[in-house]
Order: sequence, then structure tokens, then C-alpha cells
Amino acid sequence: MRLLVVEDEPHIREQICTQLKSAGYVSDACGDGREAIFLGTEHPYDLAIIDLGLPEVDGLEVVKTLRAEGKKFPILILTARGNWQDKVEGLEAGADDYVVKPFQNEELLARINALLRRAAGHASPSLDYGSLVINTTAKTVSRDGNKLELTSFEYNTLEYLALNAGKLVSKTELTEHLYDQDFDRDSNVIEVFIGRLRKKIDPNGDLKPIDTVRGQGYRFALETQN
Repeated sequence: MRLLVVEDEPHIREQICTQLKSAGYVSDACGDGREAIFLGTEHPYDLAIIDLGLPEVDGLEVVKTLRAEGKKFPILILTARGNWQDKVEGLEAGADDYVVKPFQNEELLARINALLRRAAGHASPSLDYGSLVINTTAKTVSRDGNKLELTSFEYNTLEYLALNAGKLVSKTELTEHLYDQDFDRDSNVIEVFIGRLRKKIDPNGDLKPIDTVRGQGYRFALETQN
């Protein structure tokens, strides 16, 4: 998942990006509202984390502008303002949730995970496809009750496809949402990850969780049972 981090305090911004990277997310970051509006409208994101107290353009105006531009990704606001009026104002501007500074990294990651899950239509962190279960909190995958050993790239690829189940996802979209900007988009790495996933998840070919649409991309074909 690719996230946008908008925070004017460099040490907090770096702290958030470090935690996101360790949790398997890719992030772009900036420190003012004007650049945030540019990034948020020009690039595909799965979620944005926006501080309210920003220079140039304040966070509330950033949220309102992104929503006015038709951006529907979840927005989590950061605020040092503890009173309920500021929280309500942020939510009414179009944000989906908030975290009050100072915050625990575990809380921030939990809220991010929940927002991404809900945006994909899942109430539970455990995505149950019968014999295949993906836990988006623990970042684990099991088949018939047995935990599968996936690399972080393999897991991220599978999770993104699962959270976009039924949608045709191109290789370009996968690289934009899962990998850093300097990732070689002309490489065959995505094909390698998909091939490895199929071997680990479906060694006998009886589940067929991922369809390949030749020349267009991939589609997660299973339906949840929860």
C-alpha cells in the first residue's frame, strides 16, 4: 500500500515513515499543505496521513481540497489539538479518523490498518477465503491452518490483490502502490512474485486464487466467507 504522509515537523515525519516502512508500507512525505494537495491529486494513494497544523495551506483545507477533487482514499488526521471541536471539524471536512499527538506508533498503525481494511469492505482483520486466510494485522497467511512463509514483498502483493478482489490490477498499478519510486517498472519482478505466490499458496493448483489476464494484469478471484 502507498501512503501519503503530510507532517511539518521533520522528526515526526521521519518517525512515521520509518514505522510505515517497517510495517511493509511504501510512503511519500512532505511538510506543507500546498505540496500535499499537489501530491494527493497527482499520484495514486491508498491512504493519507495529514497533520492539521501545516504551513502554506492548513490541514483542514488540504482535506477539503482532496475531497473536492474526488479523492476517495481514507484520510487520517494528526492533531495536537485535543478539544473535541477540532476533531469534529476534521471529520466534517472529510477525514475518516484522527490521532492526537503525542501518539503511540502501535495505535497509528492499527488505525491505518483498520481504515485500509474498511475501505476495501472488510470489517475483520482476518480475511477468510475458506482454506486460505489472510490476517492483515499480523501480516500472515495460512492455508488449511498451516502458516505460509512469505517474504514481505510476496505478502504485500497478495494483500493488495485481496483488498482489491475482483478488480483487474495492472503491473503498473502494483508497482505504484507497493514499491519505492525508483523501482524498475519495466522489470519482470511482479511476475516472479505472482509465480512464487501461486506455488506457495496453491501448490496443487486446486484453489486458483489469482487470475492472469494476459497483457493487462491480475485479478484476485476468491470471495471472502466472513
